[in-house]
Amino acid sequence: VQLQASGGGYVQAGGSLRLFCAASGLTFSRSYMAWFRQAPGKEREFVALLSWTGGVTNYSDSVKSRFTISRDAAKNTLYLQMNSLKPEDTAVYYCAARKSWYPSTSEYEYPYWGQGTQVTVSS
Repeated sequence: VQLQASGGGYVQAGGSLRLFCAASGLTFSRSYMAWFRQAPGKEREFVALLSWTGGVTNYSDSVKSRFTISRDAAKNTLYLQMNSLKPEDTAVYYCAARKSWYPSTSEYEYPYWGQGTQVTVSS
């Protein structure tokens, strides 16, 4: 399994960014994919998850209503649309995957990780 995250950058507060995660090697029909983030000096935290079949999504309270997770099955690509960005959203964002019928918000349940992409939001 290979995950390649991209799309990070520098944006002012209130702006938007879209993250991408190209995936290969998964059994997509029974997989969950997620975004996590890690800010400097903090532990990695859950952001959003999605079942590859598209029936299940979940968001952390801190990003709910601002971020949207989605996927393009034809392109094997996961997205994270981030709107109304805040300085506290500044972090390295990671995409992750697990082969399971069940969702999880725990990073320890995801054996496959992308390399991370930096998102910086200025005030």
